[in-house]
Amino acid sequence: MPLRARVADLRQTNLAARRLFIGRALVAALVVLLAFLGVTARMAYLQVLNHEHFSLLSDQNRVRLVPLPPTRGQIFDRKGVLLAGNLTSFHLDITPEQVGGHAAMDALLEDLRGLIELSDGEIARFKRLVRRSSRSIGVPLRFNLTEDEMARVAVNQFRLPGVDVRNDLTRVYPQGQHLAHVVGYVGRIDEAELARLDPADYSGSSHIGKIGVERSYEELLRGKVGWQQVETNAQGRVIRVLESTPPVAGRNIYLSIDSHVQRVAEQVLIDAGFLGAIVAIDPRNGEVIAMASNPGYDPNPFVNGIDAKSFKALNTSPDRPLFNRALRGMYPPGSTVKPFYGLAGVELKERERYSATFCPGYFQLPGQEHKFRDWRRGGHGRVDLDRAITESCDVYYYQLALDLGIERMHDFMSQFGFGRLTGIDLRGEKSGLMPSPAWKRRTYNQAWFPGDTISAGIGQGYVLTTPLQLANATAALAMGGKHFQPRVVHALEDQATRTTTVLQPQPLPPIPVVERRNWDAVVAFMTHVVHTERGTAFRAMGRGAQYRIAAKTGTAQVFTLGQNEKYDASRLKDELLDHALFIAFAPAEAPRIAIAVIAENGGHGGSVAAPLAKQVMDAYLEAYP
Repeated sequence: MPLRARVADLRQTNLAARRLFIGRALVAALVVLLAFLGVTARMAYLQVLNHEHFSLLSDQNRVRLVPLPPTRGQIFDRKGVLLAGNLTSFHLDITPEQVGGHAAMDALLEDLRGLIELSDGEIARFKRLVRRSSRSIGVPLRFNLTEDEMARVAVNQFRLPGVDVRNDLTRVYPQGQHLAHVVGYVGRIDEAELARLDPADYSGSSHIGKIGVERSYEELLRGKVGWQQVETNAQGRVIRVLESTPPVAGRNIYLSIDSHVQRVAEQVLIDAGFLGAIVAIDPRNGEVIAMASNPGYDPNPFVNGIDAKSFKALNTSPDRPLFNRALRGMYPPGSTVKPFYGLAGVELKERERYSATFCPGYFQLPGQEHKFRDWRRGGHGRVDLDRAITESCDVYYYQLALDLGIERMHDFMSQFGFGRLTGIDLRGEKSGLMPSPAWKRRTYNQAWFPGDTISAGIGQGYVLTTPLQLANATAALAMGGKHFQPRVVHALEDQATRTTTVLQPQPLPPIPVVERRNWDAVVAFMTHVVHTERGTAFRAMGRGAQYRIAAKTGTAQVFTLGQNEKYDASRLKDELLDHALFIAFAPAEAPRIAIAVIAENGGHGGSVAAPLAKQVMDAYLEAYP
């Protein structure tokens, strides 16, 4: 090929290569420009448009809020004996956001299981709390760590993200079973409680009052949560405190109950060997002096979770130690209602104080053969209200009940609180039952019969009352119709200022009095129960009494005898024996204590329940002369 042609061809090749290079350079420059524009736009999006959002996320990574749980208020008896206090303990918390996802949390829990004892129940409860709580707040996993467990966690903490051992206070009940039914206990917050509680009120806390004073006064006892805003490093360690709001400690509570008198009430039931309850009230202001329920239980194991075996033993025991008989036990009051019905008879003009009824030992409705028997088989002869109360004549009250009628009986007894809640400052109270025809129709869709009225006239049949209700009604009788809402809390104390606020009595509408002499007569006849030889409580407590007592014995049947059957205690099982009841107030002329006693399957109220009441009244009146 000629030289000129070869040169021309080379020029064409160079020109094509230059064009290809320029095109590729332009494309590369365009790609770089687009990438630059994309990066710039992304930076603008992150740094300008979403500056506030990512700034907040950045702050949360290094600044977090830590709740400061308040010190729970303590519970004391009237004289300052500690009943519920706080003891320093150590527990293990995990902050979820420092751990990661579910897989990381499961791996961490497995690691911890190799260091400390963890039950499946504790892990399940922890996971429920994690789902309900903020991920930035520590969630308790284990309570009451031993020194060895704390040491093992501390040595391995470098590989345990989010794990922290905290020094905290745990609830303790130094008196054990003593006053357990009244004070109650705290326990771990369960799932149902988590759903209804405001998380802000319980941040950093894992326990809540379950029963008794602990539950009823939960809002005052728990205090208010404080907060700290802290700066942390990458490992979650606190570097410094930025801001702090201190917690407000819960208020201390002083009960109206005297621990010594309460111990006497508990012990006499134990020594006598009966299940039952004793309630004593100051009739002048409604304050509860003692509220004993036998058997009791130790509340301490419930604080951090009682084991399943122990709980089952308590829950399935035939003696029902967890059941507060004083507040929730409902029993036929038996003859203890007779002073109230007697008062109704004279106040409603169905009886004169000394008008007589003949008692042959039984009572029959006109035209019927069925005999309603008196407890004394030979009868009492001619009986007025004095003898009817003193000797507890049933026949007198059979006829009186028919003359009054169930409607008037219901209305009169309701004024004393029978069949109604007393309104005591403890949750879980039962109302008892004062029946009426409307109640029976509503409950059983049945008519009311005269036999129902006769049974109600001696505190049997459908009539039911709680020991608290019976003591409260006795207090109203002692005060001539003046009565108060019962309560167990006497005073509140501010932990910061140590100022004490004494709660004022809450008077209830007075029971109207038609004739004061009727009330005075009933009280006088009740003193004859104890202080005359024909009284049903004379042998048990009348001899040598240092003060005058107005009282009434009671015996309540557990089952119904056939018409021709005779009650023979020696041939019956213990659970079929009659309940023994007793009510009283003293001193009769200026009452300072009103009391009700129920000894389940105790037999006769005069010989069994009356001595128990006497020991409690002695203890109180000696301590407060």
